[in-house]
Amino acid sequence: QVQLVESGGGLVQAGGSLRLSCVASGTGFRIYTMAWYRRAPGKEREYVTRITTGGDTNYADFVKGRFTTSRDNAKNTVYLQMNSLKPEDTAVYYCRADTYTPMDRYLEVWGQGTLVTVSS
Repeated sequence: QVQLVESGGGLVQAGGSLRLSCVASGTGFRIYTMAWYRRAPGKEREYVTRITTGGDTNYADFVKGRFTTSRDNAKNTVYLQMNSLKPEDTAVYYCRADTYTPMDRYLEVWGQGTLVTVSS
């Protein structure tokens, strides 16, 4: 079983920065694209960004120029650097990974989320 554990959330003032991390653990699994999603209070979960094993990235328009994702494949870790944070960025941020089990079965895995609160 693959597990994703996010960390780095917290309270920050508007204009500030936070760096989230997501570590994947599991024996024999292959991890491919990793992504970040978020769910703001009272809203649907929404896509934020994704990064392939080769480092190709994609961002939602509302974070372009402010958020940067990166990964360390050797550590099975993906990062989300969030700058120029706004109160509307307040949300629980979730890590997601495309994985294949040792039996070559596709498995989508989600983390438990980490709360980011941006005060005005």
